[in-house]
Amino acid sequence: MHKTIGFLPLRGGSKSIPLKNIKVINGKPLCYWVLEALETSKVDEIYVATDSKDITDTVNAMGFNKVKIFQRSSKNAQDSSSTESVILEFLEKNSYQENDLFILVQATSPLLDSKHINEALQLLHDSKADSLLSAVVSKRFLWDKTGNPINYNYKKRPRRQDFSGYFMENGAFYINKIQNILKHKNRLSGKIAIYEMPEYTNLEIDEELDWLIVEILLKKYINLFNLFCNLL
Repeated sequence: MHKTIGFLPLRGGSKSIPLKNIKVINGKPLCYWVLEALETSKVDEIYVATDSKDITDTVNAMGFNKVKIFQRSSKNAQDSSSTESVILEFLEKNSYQENDLFILVQATSPLLDSKHINEALQLLHDSKADSLLSAVVSKRFLWDKTGNPINYNYKKRPRRQDFSGYFMENGAFYINKIQNILKHKNRLSGKIAIYEMPEYTNLEIDEELDWLIVEILLKKYINLFNLFCNLL
């Protein structure tokens, strides 16, 4: 049996919102919401890769059973550092089987739920894909900078209800086998499956306005979920 490893990179630095990853949103630090989704999913191990003592202390205080801290190097915690660089650093310092699954999760998508993770793992298995990403359906009409339409014919403009749209990454999570990541040095490779998430999950928190909108959505959907559970 292969293992499933959840991985959450959290830098201490954030230009748009200082210490964004542990700033309180809807009563909990931002990173709490995705860690809770991982903790209550079928994921076996969870690692928070950080360079910050404040983040380490905050995460440890949450008391999750599966969550451990990975101390990322300073060179992989810069503004210019890629997510792949810290993933590879982690995999080089830890021993796993080639077929173990690696789930990259981003704290800026707190509307993630354990249900999404479990369903995506099942989809990856059923589809026999090599890797998987989460996405939402976008029905926006896109144009390039030179005034050419990208995804529709403006001379035959479709009605929105007749337009199937396209998948747009929502940045919530990515799944791949460890052997693929080490070989291709990328979170995605080979045959890629797409797990469709609800449209309301298309917001990532990068600016203050995003924060306000996501906080409203968190209160709406989490309160509805808790109400549903209490009725069962």
